[in-house]
Amino acid sequence: MRSRPASRALFALAAVLLTGSAAACGDAAPAGQPSGPASAPPAPDDARVQLAARAALASDHRFAALYTFVAQGRPQRSIMATVATDGSWRVDIPGGALGGTTDVSIAETEAGVFQCAIPSATNPVAPFCIRVADRGRAVPKRYDPKIQRVFRQWLPVFTDRQAALSVSAAQPLPGSTGTCFSVDTISASLSAPVDVGIYCYADDGLLTAARLKFGTLTISGTAAAPPPSVALPGPVAGGDPLGIASPPPTTPPALTPSTEAPAIVGRPSPSA
Repeated sequence: MRSRPASRALFALAAVLLTGSAAACGDAAPAGQPSGPASAPPAPDDARVQLAARAALASDHRFAALYTFVAQGRPQRSIMATVATDGSWRVDIPGGALGGTTDVSIAETEAGVFQCAIPSATNPVAPFCIRVADRGRAVPKRYDPKIQRVFRQWLPVFTDRQAALSVSAAQPLPGSTGTCFSVDTISASLSAPVDVGIYCYADDGLLTAARLKFGTLTISGTAAAPPPSVALPGPVAGGDPLGIASPPPTTPPALTPSTEAPAIVGRPSPSA
């Protein structure tokens, strides 16, 4: 399956983070490197405890990494996830808005949570950002591409031993390292605390794969050291964020036929 043309901004950022960061660290091993082959699945009684431990490590883990994302009926995409040293974070999502026609970033800084439109080869827009939530809050559903939730939003749920979750060992997902957990919800509420699925974490807390209802994420290569902080890809603007749904089709205005009888033009009758 051929990948959709990725955002130029996405790959520029990836090049800086995944090569420049490693060079800046000298001979030190890159931060967030997945550790070894997949571990043996935990015992059922241990799975909930181990997931909470991995999620706690993930909450403190800082990294920059590329992931592949595969969703049914969509081309494979490359996702860039960055959690900076200061705790700010950013996830670049090609095709994350307007029915897959627009690339976006979801980012959190001290000023709040932002949705940013970023240019791509097929949609060379000027980048801009809209504030969509307070810091630590979720993106409103109508603007939410969901993928960023896997990296930050659901970690507090996994560490909360009182959360209504059922956790068991899972077989490793293809391309994953570390330990994989099958997560289900035991709540009768229509609003589940997390999306059910399989989540795989390396020993240091780095997410290496996740299979969810809306698609599958798999890490690509080795994670790099994080930047000191993340930068928004464009200036903050007013107005409404971009919706997830496809925009309504534009149709030309309907032509309204005239109610007047058309004039009949013909030869004048010959004189008698």
